[in-house]
Amino acid sequence: MLAGCASPSTSSGNEPSPTPVVEQTLTVFAAASLKDTFTDLASEFEKSHPGVTVSLNFAGSADLVSQVTEGAPADVVAFADEKNMAKLSDAKLIDGTPELFASNTLEIAVPRGNPAGITSFQDLTKPEAKVVICAAQVPCGSATVKIEQATGITLTPVSEESAVTDVLGKVSSGEADAGLVYVTDVEAAGDTVEGVTFPEASGAVNKYPIGVVKASTLPDLAAEFAKLVTGADGQKTLAAAGFAKP
Repeated sequence: MLAGCASPSTSSGNEPSPTPVVEQTLTVFAAASLKDTFTDLASEFEKSHPGVTVSLNFAGSADLVSQVTEGAPADVVAFADEKNMAKLSDAKLIDGTPELFASNTLEIAVPRGNPAGITSFQDLTKPEAKVVICAAQVPCGSATVKIEQATGITLTPVSEESAVTDVLGKVSSGEADAGLVYVTDVEAAGDTVEGVTFPEASGAVNKYPIGVVKASTLPDLAAEFAKLVTGADGQKTLAAAGFAKP
């Protein structure tokens, strides 16, 4: 009779039932140049948040803005410039004020051996050189335009890409003799390309902002991910990839 009156918590070894893990998916839209670092940070976030899966969408910042504006579900956005973030803020699509977390500068990427002999920004105007850049609406393209205006040098690229990773891909495959990408892209590419620094790049530094999308269904988790990026661990990961402070 006494056994029959035992409470559920003491009827099987006095062990309480484990709390079920709630499966949740946090969607992060990030600039293409953040692919390696955000992939690492997403993995770190998942380890510290059981049941949470971070879904990453990488593309050119301008393309990401269009996706969010058209209603694509996203919880966090991180862009390679402030101008594209301002478009979402002005449209009242961002919760609160976005926070800057990194900066990046351009570098010339060339195939191994630098067959076209590119050693300066001026060399990108060589008639025989096949040069690839980002489109003007993309942050790396906007920085390129700024350098052109400051130097009075006008480039005539064979193509303009919608993401910096596409520029890098054409250089590493040998389709182009040179491409304007970020310092971090050259670093991440390892020995598939060589980097050529140029002093004019310091005049067009891109600052990276991160923000929580107002329509997010997981605002607290989104804020925690943003905090990881801007915090000590995130800054350490970004610095290791070649990013500078904002």
